[in-house]
Amino acid sequence: MNAHRLSTALAACAAAAVGVATAVVAVAQAGKPYASGNAAAGMVLADKACNACHARLHDGNATRIYTRPDRRVKTPSQLAAQVAYCNTQLGLSYFPEEEADLALYLDREYYRFP
Repeated sequence: MNAHRLSTALAACAAAAVGVATAVVAVAQAGKPYASGNAAAGMVLADKACNACHARLHDGNATRIYTRPDRRVKTPSQLAAQVAYCNTQLGLSYFPEEEADLALYLDREYYRFP
């Protein structure tokens, strides 16, 4: 095989690998209703509104609500629903995009759903 054909074949393989990797990531996140969120923005929201309330509920340990053995949230859909519930009950007035940001942050930081 000459150098040009080898170069073309390698480029095609690299492009195929990128395509497969992109598809794997998309499939992995397809089950997460908040997959389009921004985790960094979600962290800001958690620091602003969630942590103080959760600390009051768990003797000063804000993260215990996410890490306790009997936690309620067990799926990505339940996480999205819980974030929406807290938003409504506390009158936070977050937009759906902000709920997605917060849920994505919580998933990456604590839940780590597949």
